[in-house]
Amino acid sequence: MADDPQGLDAMGVTFASFMNLGVDEGLRAARLAATLGYRSFWTAETVGPEAFGFLAAAGAAGPELSLGTGVLALQLRTPMVVAMGAATLQALHPERDIHLGIGISSPVVTSQWHGVPYGDRPLARVREYVTLLRACLSGESVSMQGDFFEVSRFRLGVRLGERRPKIIVGALNPKMLELAGEVADGVLLNYLPASHVPWSVEQVRRGEARRTDGGRCTIYAYVHAGVCARTASTTPDGTCSRTPWSTPTPPTSPEPGSATAWRRSANATPPRPRRRSPPSPTPSSTPSTSWATPPASAPRWRPTSPPASTCRC
Repeated sequence: MADDPQGLDAMGVTFASFMNLGVDEGLRAARLAATLGYRSFWTAETVGPEAFGFLAAAGAAGPELSLGTGVLALQLRTPMVVAMGAATLQALHPERDIHLGIGISSPVVTSQWHGVPYGDRPLARVREYVTLLRACLSGESVSMQGDFFEVSRFRLGVRLGERRPKIIVGALNPKMLELAGEVADGVLLNYLPASHVPWSVEQVRRGEARRTDGGRCTIYAYVHAGVCARTASTTPDGTCSRTPWSTPTPPTSPEPGSATAWRRSANATPPRPRRRSPPSPTPSSTPSTSWATPPASAPRWRPTSPPASTCRC
């Protein structure tokens, strides 16, 4: 990472945007990602494949890949159950990093699709969830009486070595970004323009300054890219022209602490995010950069589900 200012040696791929193609395509993508030199493979979880089971299979398909959830709705599993799932995944792939991404999600995902109350006080809930999750992953006996969870003498029954799952918080608004910097091992950015990334990093570093454990919060981001099909024609200057067709196939680009992985003008001013709704690079609810007609021989990929406009992360 340090030798590459663009962070390209730490790029990954996420299955989140094409889960509707099925798990077989996801596993094929994992194998291809490993062959092409990508370092990690991520997935989300809404109504498609269950995250831990799928990632276990993806890790077998691409043994060189680190594995990540980006993200799990924390209302749908207790911290203890998430610790069990992440520890199982780590035990199956002991030499790889497990990026355990969790987030506050949205009322659409939790209440409408899964019948679980969304809840209130998202910042307090995430703080307590991460605190309890980290304690559960330690392997020690855990007892806690909090505002959201009461636990007595839980002890993780999966034995782990020195490598433990890393806790990643999905965040967009200023307070959640600060909280992630303060309590998590990493933060996952998504659904925001590149010009907004440096501002987001600043909020994370502000929270990181309040840490008492001496830890650092790594910046991860889903980068949504439009894929082009090469054509036989060339431009007047002799370069090959490309015909765009739409597919949101975003790689993840972990970035170790600065905004150098995203190019921007020195005078660019990041927009101020909305309080309740995450900033979006396009007026549409889907994260793709463009939608055009693909070549007849190419599959037409679609994201599994659009982001809920009421996300409060």
